[in-house]
Amino acid sequence: MTLPFSHHLPVNKLAASFNNTSATYKFYWFLSILQWVEMGNKSILKNEIFARMISNAWYTVNYFKVSFGKQDLIQQATNQLLSIENITIDEKINILVDKLIKSENKETKKILWHFDKQVPHWFLSPWFSGYNKKEIYIASNTYTNNCLYSIYEDKIEINPNWFEYLQNNAKILKDFCYWNLTLFLQQKNPNVPDIPNKLIKPAQRNSLTTQRHKFWNVVMNELGSIDCIYTGNKLTSDKYAVEHFIPFSFVSHDLIWNLIPADNSFNSTKSNKLPRLEDYFDSFYKLQYQAIEIIKYKDPKSKFLEEYLTIFPSLDSKEVTKQKFKNHIQPLITIASNNGFEYMNK
Repeated sequence: MTLPFSHHLPVNKLAASFNNTSATYKFYWFLSILQWVEMGNKSILKNEIFARMISNAWYTVNYFKVSFGKQDLIQQATNQLLSIENITIDEKINILVDKLIKSENKETKKILWHFDKQVPHWFLSPWFSGYNKKEIYIASNTYTNNCLYSIYEDKIEINPNWFEYLQNNAKILKDFCYWNLTLFLQQKNPNVPDIPNKLIKPAQRNSLTTQRHKFWNVVMNELGSIDCIYTGNKLTSDKYAVEHFIPFSFVSHDLIWNLIPADNSFNSTKSNKLPRLEDYFDSFYKLQYQAIEIIKYKDPKSKFLEEYLTIFPSLDSKEVTKQKFKNHIQPLITIASNNGFEYMNK
């Protein structure tokens, strides 16, 4: 993916800012600058950018638990601020930014300002090859080499020559940033599914109404009732929740092979906890197998049957075996646990 061309600007320098990245700082720094520029800001306080850096990473780190690498301080800072500021993992980004900017907590301020040591000046290194920090600060103040912004102790000021370019191409530039961030994080998380959709908090989660009415209600009506695999309580078609066996915050999808009916009260307490396979897999598999056989008979053209083909070569009863299902589920549970997801209590 390339950046929009300009006859008057050294766009190649901007692209070069993302070369040889060993952490996520540059991605979140530039992304945060773009967001302030989109709102018409030409002079931006550093603490406002730092707050947005953390806020942009918040959901990815705290909800999806994507690893940024052991040495990445954005991930560390995000984890620390979750506890220090007592902010929920799914807080809206604008509220989160505002809370961090206005925080009077000394530890919060220290964490945010740590990023001032490296990011603002080294992002401009393609414009100032061989310069040290002090030299970059001084040279940027006169927009030497048509650099992107000037740096001061408490703020940056966007180069007027770049401002219109950034505003007009904000979407493409953000896409470029997210694309490169995705490539970086995929290297750090080779077995974690769907990294691109874990970079931005969705406006709202998809409803599971269709899965309920066109799949599990059909199964429920055929069987009369279903025993919740977690609580043992009997579930009927008018009283149950559709829940993700492996948490949505890890798999990031609503495929039917990971969805099962569960007791309403239990579903709300399970949250994003992992089920222990030794306790629940046999019941999970039995219910899924019954559901496949019923839907094959009741609605053989159901689109939900196709979703099982992502893990089975066919829906022949000889193919949908307990071991094959477990071979698919178990590695996902293990990876999720390694990434910080906790197991349910019995």
